[in-house]
Amino acid sequence: MNNRNYNIYFHTHTVSGIVISVALFVIFFAGSFSFFRDEIINWERSESTALTKEIQLDYNNALQHLDKKYILHGRNITISKPSTEERVAVYMEGSKDTLTPKKQQEGQFFYLDNKNYKSYTYEESYSLGELLYRLHFFAQIPYPVGYYLSGFTALFFLFAIITGVLLHWNKIVSNFYIFRPKEKLKTLWTDAHTALGMIGLPFQFVYAVTGAFFMIKLLIVAPAVMALYGGDQNKLYKELEYTDADYKFENKKLANPFDINAIVVKAKNNWTDFEITRVFIQNYGDTNMHVLVEGEMLSHKKFTGIGKIDYRVADEKVIAKKDPIAQTSYLDVVKNVLYRIHFGDYGGYALKIISFILGIITCFVIISGVMIWLVARQKNNLPEKKRKFNAAVVRIYLAICLSMYPITALAFIGSKIFYPLSQSNLFTLYFGGWLLLTIFFIIKKNDSFTNKFCLISGSILGFLIPVTNGIVTGNWFWNSFMENKIQIFFIDVFWIFLASISLYVAYHLKPKKAVS
Repeated sequence: MNNRNYNIYFHTHTVSGIVISVALFVIFFAGSFSFFRDEIINWERSESTALTKEIQLDYNNALQHLDKKYILHGRNITISKPSTEERVAVYMEGSKDTLTPKKQQEGQFFYLDNKNYKSYTYEESYSLGELLYRLHFFAQIPYPVGYYLSGFTALFFLFAIITGVLLHWNKIVSNFYIFRPKEKLKTLWTDAHTALGMIGLPFQFVYAVTGAFFMIKLLIVAPAVMALYGGDQNKLYKELEYTDADYKFENKKLANPFDINAIVVKAKNNWTDFEITRVFIQNYGDTNMHVLVEGEMLSHKKFTGIGKIDYRVADEKVIAKKDPIAQTSYLDVVKNVLYRIHFGDYGGYALKIISFILGIITCFVIISGVMIWLVARQKNNLPEKKRKFNAAVVRIYLAICLSMYPITALAFIGSKIFYPLSQSNLFTLYFGGWLLLTIFFIIKKNDSFTNKFCLISGSILGFLIPVTNGIVTGNWFWNSFMENKIQIFFIDVFWIFLASISLYVAYHLKPKKAVS
């Protein structure tokens, strides 16, 4: 590689990496915990449910319960299961009957307990698992700023990956096996950055591509919407199969009784190893009432297998049917494969744990890249003012990034002690504590102290998480294991292992001379 190309790749890699370093660290740190979002949610609620995507619900009883509270006649009702928990998401459109009271013409969204049919608003159902999941794409920042920020961060990360590979291409194999911890600081950081970067390269590339796709796809397809669909987004969504067929409301009550449970079971029995993930009811109680039952094949049977059946309730006639085995389209593959490889929901706990480890490795790659940048710019021939500025920039970076570990552990303890913790109080605990810790480390002006303090305090708090759970709920991890409460058991044991590893690392760190 000639010097000109090398310099272009080097500076592109450095600039793109430094600009996005903090945002990228937050995305990967929160994203790593998001692999266990469902487990965190159930741990927080002291619940453990079946490890299946399928909706576990008595539809008839649930709808009768809701009908007494909301009056369902003429409504479109969507029942789905966004995560593995004992609640389903229910979205009800306003009644199509224009003569009904205004309250019945208002839409409703809530979560419904699949056992006692108690409903919860989004705010009431908010959890630490949801906070970490949404933090990994900056959803707490008002839409669409947060989404676009995370999307463009992923896009710049893709540039950093590609330019990094081009930089090391000639020595990519030899450099992978080189690690010199006893050499000068820059050499240590460079070796760690290169080796760990190569280990996590496929993982990082996949998440850079899929993250950018999910967050900025609207910007990507905007020119196509204007050119091909005359600015009509509904036409695009229809072709992409994001919208369902719309059936006319006849405004006549259905005379015959109907059994939603039987319709769902009938749909499920069409294929073996098929899980029902969504039930969409149109024109509830009307003569033109339809029930769309949607689901997917088990991932180990067919990686991409989306199936659906549309029934007209009056005569239970099948209006439309999509076979998840024989009718898998290219569109299904693109949509579902990108989703699955991003969320890692097809390989059980083994894949989630591996993905978590690779996510944390990526966090270290980001930090090591920042440290390489700092060490390279602390040469004696640079003005002292410039060296102090560079050190201050990295100090702020490290304060923001490293303090995520102890504050996340503290949030687990707080969400258990004060359960149910409201969304606003959870925000205050997590983001308020994060801000205070960041300010403290910036004022302290000691990167070594910041690193060690975060590792040790995070470890101590991590060990206290299963202890807190045992004291507050009686769900000691050995009891959870014996009672087959796998999700609760997993989070407790996960924190024991994570705290042990970080404590080991903290006590084996050799102190380095702080850069002032």
